[in-house]
Amino acid sequence: MAVARRNGIDIEYEIIGPRDGRPLLLVMGLGMQMTHWDDELCEQLAERGHRVIRFDNRDVGASTKLTAHGVPNVLGAFVAARNGTPIVAPYTLRDMATDAAAVLDACGVDAAHVVGASLGGMIAQTLALDHPARVRTLTSIMSTTGHPDLPAATPAAMAVLLQPPPQDREGSIERAVHVFRTIGSPGFPFDEARVRSRAARAFDRCFHPAGVARQLVAIVASGSRREALRELRIPTLVVHGADDPLIPLACGLDTANAIPGAELLIVEGMGHDLPRAVWDRVTDAVTSLTTAHP
Repeated sequence: MAVARRNGIDIEYEIIGPRDGRPLLLVMGLGMQMTHWDDELCEQLAERGHRVIRFDNRDVGASTKLTAHGVPNVLGAFVAARNGTPIVAPYTLRDMATDAAAVLDACGVDAAHVVGASLGGMIAQTLALDHPARVRTLTSIMSTTGHPDLPAATPAAMAVLLQPPPQDREGSIERAVHVFRTIGSPGFPFDEARVRSRAARAFDRCFHPAGVARQLVAIVASGSRREALRELRIPTLVVHGADDPLIPLACGLDTANAIPGAELLIVEGMGHDLPRAVWDRVTDAVTSLTTAHP
């Protein structure tokens, strides 16, 4: 592991794969640590010629925690967004995209292929908009433009997202099982052992639920990227599950429609996760994009 430092923020990162591989920056989602990019998936991407870089976003894992800002009022932020009133946020997606750029600097990478999942897709989109020279290609997985007219999560998915986190290890593991049973992929077998293993590893590595609230408010405060994405001129792949209950398929369609020339991959049976059964299909699509635009 290594650390990228900028503006008082430390971002923990790790590199997997050959030094001369195509640089591939992986950006993870809400409250998820870099280890939620499965080791085997990272190795699979490395075997296809990528130098994989994964990192902990601010407020999770081994990266800086913004504890001085306290726990924001998440519901209040949603209400403010709906009413068009200002939202006070500890940071925004632009700050998180700057963290990603700092990781590239620390790795000596001028420009990388960038893959983001969920919140990570929003950060990746923002990185492409704010720092286009740093992004060779963009892959946005189960993410959104953030436009307010897009459909919301199902009530069940929203409920598990907002439920108070348990404070103990066993409770956190059980909550993870419940969350991914709710938002995961109905078209593929549920791998409970994998979910439990990742949840245990995450708890042991860092338990910091307050960071999830701050990241969530960052999403709400950042608003829509739809119009800005219409001006993006970066080769893009949009991957979305047909059965995503948390960020519905319409959000992926909107992302693909907004970005000129974007390729769209809809995965039937996929929800808001990346089950092992879809890895080959996703890595094939990512590899096709990165080799076409080295």
